Amino acid sequence: MLRRRFAFLALVLLPALRSAVAQEVPAQGRCTTPDSLTVRGNKRVSELTVLADAGLVAGTLLNFKAVQRSIRALYETGQFEAVAVSCDLDDTKNKALLVVTVKERPMLVETDVQGVERLSKSSVKDRVDLIFQKPLDPSAVSKVVTRIDSLYERSGYYLARVTVDTVVAGEGAVRLNFRVDEGRRLAISGIRVLGNKSLAASEIVGSMKTRPEGFWWFREFDDDKYAGDLSERLPQLYARRGFIDFRVAKDSLIIDRERGKALVQIQLDEGPRYKVGDFEINGNKHFSSDDIGRFYPFGDETRTVTSRVTDFIRRRKPTPQGVFNAVQWEDAKTRISSAYATDGYIYASVRPVVDRRTTADSTRYVDLRWEVAERSPAIVNRVEIFGNDYTQEPCIRDQLVILPGEVFNQQALIRSYQSLGNLGFFETPIPPPDTRTANDAGDVDIIFRVKEKRTGNINFGASMGQGTGVGGFIGLDQPNLFGSCKRGSLQWQFGRYINDFQLSYSDPRIRQSFVSGTLSLYRSQARYFIADLGRSLRTGASVQFGVPIPRARYTRVFLSYGAENVQFGTGGLLGDVRGEFGNGSFRSTLGAQLTHDTRIDLPFPTSGAQYALSAQFNGGILGGTSSFSRYTADASVFAPLGQIGGSKPGSQPIKFVAGLSTKSGMVVGSTGPFFFSQEFALGGVQFGERLRGYDEFSISPDGYITGTTTFSATRQSFGKAFMTTTAEVGMRLNQALYLAAFYDAGNVWRHPRDFDPTRLFRGAGISASTVTPLGPLGLDYAYGFDRLDALGRPTPKWQLHFRLGQLF
Repeated sequence: MLRRRFAFLALVLLPALRSAVAQEVPAQGRCTTPDSLTVRGNKRVSELTVLADAGLVAGTLLNFKAVQRSIRALYETGQFEAVAVSCDLDDTKNKALLVVTVKERPMLVETDVQGVERLSKSSVKDRVDLIFQKPLDPSAVSKVVTRIDSLYERSGYYLARVTVDTVVAGEGAVRLNFRVDEGRRLAISGIRVLGNKSLAASEIVGSMKTRPEGFWWFREFDDDKYAGDLSERLPQLYARRGFIDFRVAKDSLIIDRERGKALVQIQLDEGPRYKVGDFEINGNKHFSSDDIGRFYPFGDETRTVTSRVTDFIRRRKPTPQGVFNAVQWEDAKTRISSAYATDGYIYASVRPVVDRRTTADSTRYVDLRWEVAERSPAIVNRVEIFGNDYTQEPCIRDQLVILPGEVFNQQALIRSYQSLGNLGFFETPIPPPDTRTANDAGDVDIIFRVKEKRTGNINFGASMGQGTGVGGFIGLDQPNLFGSCKRGSLQWQFGRYINDFQLSYSDPRIRQSFVSGTLSLYRSQARYFIADLGRSLRTGASVQFGVPIPRARYTRVFLSYGAENVQFGTGGLLGDVRGEFGNGSFRSTLGAQLTHDTRIDLPFPTSGAQYALSAQFNGGILGGTSSFSRYTADASVFAPLGQIGGSKPGSQPIKFVAGLSTKSGMVVGSTGPFFFSQEFALGGVQFGERLRGYDEFSISPDGYITGTTTFSATRQSFGKAFMTTTAEVGMRLNQALYLAAFYDAGNVWRHPRDFDPTRLFRGAGISASTVTPLGPLGLDYAYGFDRLDALGRPTPKWQLHFRLGQLF
């Protein structure tokens, strides 16, 4: 039997080849109408399925287009990676067999991603969306590689490479490994600015967060920062200089993959510069034109000190006089809207209008106008609180200064929000309050949402620290007792150098009145040993009541009464002279205090102020073994310097703050031999008044004393007048961690008449403070500038201080 095999494509192209192969016409005619069909190479897909998908039927007349459609249909099933059609002739039987030869694609059974370190592996795996137990599609694999490349490019890794390894996992099955070579982030070799005529390229690049690398540092390319440069920072730079038609005409990133660097090229279209023209205000009634005109930023060209300092720090040139500054114009509009919102006009709109005009001499001006639509003020309809499962609602509402029935006040809303955070009962940052329209009149409902956190704690254990030695502690503290903002505290610390027991209870609103009260009991053995007096043991109690000052929400007056008995050991001077004075060492005290506190973000405030004046009267008609009065004044002011982050809801920004505090006091009369502790001692952080960089008791009315320790002091260490002041710059990482650099100064004097603020001992250093279940914990590392040696020679040096619990 003689068989001859012809390529089917040659068969269907018979007309074109007729002159060359005229002798084969009978064979070619049989292949165009095959007698039977067969499939070869298939293992997983049945023959009937292949022929059905191909649409081929025996005895049907075939042509080139029909065969092409069949091949295309088989490829489109996704089952095959190769398809061929041929014809087998059997001359003995005069029959033609049409053969469809296929090569099946392997089945995908598993995928894996390797080499991912700098990104989240799950985010890379999410880009691999291939379906298992399906034929492997090379185009789908190519798309996966592209998606992974795009993910790395968006993260700044333009040099990342993705390769695909195919591993045979059995007959007709494969496993794919996507192997990522992340490389390093793309470095910026330089920034080329084109089209700039009015501003220098250095100033333009200086305003961008995308910067070229220098000799000593490596700068990476960040897509988000670059997008912000093009859409915000560059337009703002030019808008400050009067170029309000500025635009980025074109930008490109020229990547050198061999060196791993890129050149940023920016083409600018600056447009003309505009000067300030005419100005007017329309539509205002609540505020006069003069009131609103105070917000106009171009009336007085005198620059403030703040703007001069800001421009110097940021190395930014000031806007030329008379040139329109679009950023200042927009900021002024925001301040006007805030002023209206503060007075309840939350629906007021201020539309800044900028009309361009050109004079005959081709000078460009902008005529400015504020179109004000005041509308009606909003009234607070309801104030709702959600999320307080334990804390009672009246306790929370006591912190709110915005109340139903009042005209909406934006500043009062902000202060209410800050006061809730100061409570310390909820997770911070608390979500910003929501406002919604309550009725057709435009009244508003205010919604506060809080999330409770654990407030009380029980702690016990052993401790060893500077000033306390080896000892133990047992403590119970609940600042939100019964969920009603009452506070209960029990602390017992004991050891070789300490034996303190304290019990206190506070109620911010006694019987739901505006009167607060605090009851304290204590029994305290001194942590120090007064060399010529002996170690003291104080036992006492005090009660205090406070009332708010009318129309001064953050100001309160406190009245207190305390009684204390002091005993000394047999050692020391008092042990020898007790017979002269008797065993009675009793103090009866009546006190008054005035406080004003507007601090926020406690326990580490970032804004606000606190002032306190106090007076204590001992003895006299009150009884006791000593008669004297004690006066103190304390002031602290905090101002925010800036923050990092916090723009996203729920995030905690890192805040920078400047603080200035001062404290002074004096004692009038004689404290006698028993109550020297009511006078003032200076140095260290543990006893008396704080002055870091010096030992405890080392600052005395007679000057600096060498050789003092926490457990050794003299009666001469105490004075009847003192003053301390502290300036600090701090970084509040969160509600529980605070870092600061500080400068301390202070002194103590024998008598108030000796007061001399020009002679102060100085110290400076760094500190870290945190809040733990045991209470506040702090470390201070300070340099004492005015320390002396035993011969009176200057020996400044560093000293580490440790603070814990009530020592904070």
